[in-house]
Amino acid sequence: MNLFTKVSAGALGLMMSTTLAMAGPATVDGPGVNPTCFAPWSDKTTFLQWPKKEGPFRIALVNGFVGNSWRIQMIKTGKAYAETPEMKAKIKEFKVISTGTDAAVQLGAIEDFINQGYDAIVTIAVSPEGFDRVIRVADKNNVILVPFDNVLDTTKVMQINEDQLEIGRMYSRFAIKELAAAGKTSGKILEVRGLAGNSVDRDRSIGLHEILDADGGKWEVITVVGNWDDGTAQKVTADAIAVHGQFDAFLVQGGTPGVVQAMMDAKHPMVPVTGESENGFRKAIAANSDKGLKGLSVGQSPGLVAIAIKAAISALEGNVMPQLISVPIPAADYTELEDGKNFWSDLPDNFFTVNEFPPCDVNISGPAIMAQTKEDVK
Repeated sequence: MNLFTKVSAGALGLMMSTTLAMAGPATVDGPGVNPTCFAPWSDKTTFLQWPKKEGPFRIALVNGFVGNSWRIQMIKTGKAYAETPEMKAKIKEFKVISTGTDAAVQLGAIEDFINQGYDAIVTIAVSPEGFDRVIRVADKNNVILVPFDNVLDTTKVMQINEDQLEIGRMYSRFAIKELAAAGKTSGKILEVRGLAGNSVDRDRSIGLHEILDADGGKWEVITVVGNWDDGTAQKVTADAIAVHGQFDAFLVQGGTPGVVQAMMDAKHPMVPVTGESENGFRKAIAANSDKGLKGLSVGQSPGLVAIAIKAAISALEGNVMPQLISVPIPAADYTELEDGKNFWSDLPDNFFTVNEFPPCDVNISGPAIMAQTKEDVK
């Protein structure tokens, strides 16, 4: 090899390394596109921009756990949204896979879609950590990875979520306020947690305890794991009542209809209950608030999948996007519930009631969601 060849080879190597270093999104100045929909999490949120691609696009949804009604509805919502006229014109292929709770299996599925040449992958992460390699692979191939709901402990990808710490705080604030109105500044509280290992479960519990610990009241908190599932939450609540007797409040991450049913089966007094936006929970609050079931229903919407898909496509089109997108927290308490408006007496108990995002022009009807299946699309 002569000197010219060596220099050329060195220059080529430098060019290749520079190209690889430049792969993935660039950090750019804001504001981002459509800020009423894609709202930055805070004034410290950075902005990302990917190279523009021509559509229509190949999009994959890589879910993890699929054993509760929220995840099933999320998959159905993703399928329904992909079939709307707006998305149908932009999506050439939409695949769905649920991998279970093993992080390695989920990471393998994501990398497989990258290797198949998919343009973007939206995912609910099994774990908030361990995605470094797959992020590098996605960046190298200019594939956009969009975690939502259970997000990652990183700033290297665009992510979408509601403020889970704040949801936990809302649970405790509501319970403390309602108990104070009844003359109680101490008591026993049952905390029904979600699926272990997920950032949503972790952050909601942190927020919940942050408020209880700072309150000054003497709160004894018994914790059980309900997996955000009606049946599991009902069983662990029934067991807790059998062992510990009466509680002064129930703070529930998900599976709330099961918790209320366990209270009724045990003839437990109606007390303040905070939980998710399940239709059955809202029905129960509306029917029993005058009997003491003072409820707060906070919605972590399965419709987040639609915002994730919309954001992925916007980024593929070359738009500037916030690294962390904040979705407002929809909530309704026992004074605000109205049949046909924020709950439906003619829909199943396990239907999640919040699927409208007016700032994003996303409104997926209950019938359109229920017409879909939870099965993978291969």
